[in-house]
Amino acid sequence: MKELKGMKDGIIGFAIGDAMGTPTEFYTRKELLKNPITDMEPSIEQGTPAGAWSDDTAMTLAEMQAMIDKGIDYKEMADNFVSWLGTGDFSSTGKQFGIGNTTLSALWRYAHENVPVNECGGKGIKDNGNGSLMRMLPLAYYFYYQNTTKDKIYEIIKNTSSITHAHEISFLGCYIYVIFVLELLKGNSKEEAYRHIKAHNYKRFSDESLELYKRILKGNLEKLTITDIKSTGYVVDTLEATLWVFLKAKDYQECVIATTNIGNDTDTIGALTGGLAGIYYGYDTIPNKWLYRVLRKDYIESLCTNFELKYKPNK
Repeated sequence: MKELKGMKDGIIGFAIGDAMGTPTEFYTRKELLKNPITDMEPSIEQGTPAGAWSDDTAMTLAEMQAMIDKGIDYKEMADNFVSWLGTGDFSSTGKQFGIGNTTLSALWRYAHENVPVNECGGKGIKDNGNGSLMRMLPLAYYFYYQNTTKDKIYEIIKNTSSITHAHEISFLGCYIYVIFVLELLKGNSKEEAYRHIKAHNYKRFSDESLELYKRILKGNLEKLTITDIKSTGYVVDTLEATLWVFLKAKDYQECVIATTNIGNDTDTIGALTGGLAGIYYGYDTIPNKWLYRVLRKDYIESLCTNFELKYKPNK
């Protein structure tokens, strides 16, 4: 078993993966593999400097702050998301950028149409982008620190996702990712963590939703090649790409360079993979050149400290 260090391993790892992937988002894989990006660069499309992270990290931090202030409080989370959307709170540059349509529509319903927080998330089959999957990492730490029961884990994931994404396909993607993270936090190898999520009991989910994740849960991702992997914003594709890169890569740097150049939704896939790799390989393995350039690193680390002070048991 590996020694679990601190929350900043995963959260800083997540933010750097996001920052690396922000400039390459929406570029094709063919374009990127022809001229791969290996360092932090400005985003021409977003007009942001090198080291800026996007909505993935901003919403994750907004969720962390809500949990620090009020525990598992879905209204507080939604209020923080709306604050980020309106004023740029929790962002890397003082303004929000990168928000997806499903997330935007849900927060509009909550903020402007007075739809309750447990009813504002998108419920249609087309509302299964990765906008709730991208902010699950703090919940995994909370569950680990609090030794949360399986039933409660499912309930909190479902309710947190439902703020923006209220379809079972999204719930299942979030659930698989969190269970995988929990296995890493317990000190298991990535191969053991993958075996655990394949053996896990998914009785709470329909056969129709489980069928969509069969390449993860019934197949063997490690045997797939890059041409088998899609890197779109669809939650199933995003989770497949995240786990595939993490299982195949040999260290933190390789994980993040792979996601930066995988094409399409590179910031979210980079963030999710960077979070896993940060936990697994540790903060000390993140290249210093990235640590020095990522924006608001001290702010992110202070949130991690405050989160741990509230939830991490003294051992």
